[in-house]
Amino acid sequence: MTTPAADDPQPFLPYGTPDAPRIAVRGEARLEVDPEIARIGVSVAARGKDRRTALDDLTRRNATVLDLIKTYGDAVERLETGAFSITPQLKEKGRGERVHAYHGRVHVTAELTDFTALGELTTRLADLDLTRVDGPWWALRPDSPAHRQARQQAVKEAVQRAREYAEALGTTLAALVELADIGAENAQPLAPAAPGSRMRSMSYAAAEDTAAAPLDLEPQRQRVHAQVNARFTMAPPKL
Repeated sequence: MTTPAADDPQPFLPYGTPDAPRIAVRGEARLEVDPEIARIGVSVAARGKDRRTALDDLTRRNATVLDLIKTYGDAVERLETGAFSITPQLKEKGRGERVHAYHGRVHVTAELTDFTALGELTTRLADLDLTRVDGPWWALRPDSPAHRQARQQAVKEAVQRAREYAEALGTTLAALVELADIGAENAQPLAPAAPGSRMRSMSYAAAEDTAAAPLDLEPQRQRVHAQVNARFTMAPPKL
């Protein structure tokens, strides 16, 4: 039988000792806060008998969309172009691979922080020919203070819960032994996040010269959730 070395790690004692009983609790916080950003997706389409006509029309309509979005200045925090395609459409009848028309499409994503401008911009984009608008998707920034607030509230709840357990035993907390995010020590693959907002989809072609009235968009409140595990020692209770 071997004798453990002096520097060997000590075994973990999840239940503490009679002289230093442990309390293990979970702290949780759920907040509802206003969104900070809104994203919209804009898909521009074009169709032509030949490839060049479809490409020229798509280029012109894409430039119109980008120029319109850029007129909103600082209200637009990010503007990105995504997928682009030019696809030949073959004739359904006839022999050989005869092209009937070409279809073009380009997708643009815009991120806005001014929700008043969002309703007007969304309406103006949807009023353009062969233009589809999807969204808005409401969200918080990754470094939003709301996340910090939720984490701090979860810690405070864990301390309060542990203190109440100790008081029920007629004793007090002595020291914090451990504080950890849920799953921090035994990480598991994250499940796909639930959608943060509902999606509204619009597809219009301008039929009149009069401008459409701006949409009245109500920002969707965002839910922020935080959980922590905490372990404390307490003074030995007199049972």
